[in-house]
Amino acid sequence: MSARIYQRPKNAMQSGKAGTSDWLLEFEASEAKRADPLMGWAGSGDTQQQVVLSFESQEDAQAYAQRYGIEAHVIPTPPRKLKLQSYADNFR
Repeated sequence: MSARIYQRPKNAMQSGKAGTSDWLLEFEASEAKRADPLMGWAGSGDTQQQVVLSFESQEDAQAYAQRYGIEAHVIPTPPRKLKLQSYADNFR
């Protein structure tokens, strides 16, 4: 059972940063999804994909994974790049 630990990025469509400080532990898929023959929806028997755990810090998430024997790898948070410009720069 493997998982990844990461921080959710800020939504590009909104200016708020709610929920971006939490660290998430998300399990990786253990089996491929397949199409249901009747409805055509994609699904699998893997219920671990539905579990997403939220933690206050990266260390808490790693400690949880270590405590329960989950092989987890950390995806580092990319640095935020701000493009500061004035309104007048739109008309240059």
